[in-house]
Amino acid sequence: MATRNTSVRRAPATDRAPVQGAVERVYQALRARILDNAWPPGHQALEQELALEMGVSRTPVREALIRLHNEGLVEVVPRHGMRVLPVSPVDMAEIYAILTSLESLAAELAAKRKPGAAALAPLEAACREMEAALAADDLDAWAKADERFHLQLVSLCDNRRLAEVVINFWDRAHRARMVTLRMRPRPTHSTREHRAVVKAIRAGDAAKARDLHRAHRERGAVELTEILKQFRLSSL
Repeated sequence: MATRNTSVRRAPATDRAPVQGAVERVYQALRARILDNAWPPGHQALEQELALEMGVSRTPVREALIRLHNEGLVEVVPRHGMRVLPVSPVDMAEIYAILTSLESLAAELAAKRKPGAAALAPLEAACREMEAALAADDLDAWAKADERFHLQLVSLCDNRRLAEVVINFWDRAHRARMVTLRMRPRPTHSTREHRAVVKAIRAGDAAKARDLHRAHRERGAVELTEILKQFRLSSL
């Protein structure tokens, strides 16, 4: 008599692709809300509510929340979905210390490569956009151009792992930057400092590019600390 095959059939890897696509879509949408402060610290949402809003099952929502939890952006609360976590001044000090060190290294490495005009064009364009945004008194446009400058800088160093770490922590700092954007003085210093860093990179002066960028980042960290003290912000 023929025996029945009782082994469990494994789902093809391709069966998982739609689920992973949904997870990524939900993850990116929720992450954007947190980083752009559409969801302030303390905001809570249930898994089922998010699943209905996103048009997915609870599984992609749960997996997306786990990723956000691992990044320190939310707390997953049993039977209550999730809660957005605040960023403390201590968190920001640690994040800025990392960004200052690694971005300065990125500027140094970029200068050592002596990039040509084509490679430097995105940095130049970001500087022009920052200047135009300041002239138009458009701080949101300035912030976007500033972000492009920093992301282009780390990509120019040609060190993928360094760039990945910087981008991760840059995203974490984004929320605090957007909250304090209109509390700080007009960022005319930042725009000039960016121009100076580009000039040093173009000249292939690695030490100068590193030191200029470090000074730029350190000044920004002090400025943010003063804002937190002035407005008595215990969290962001």
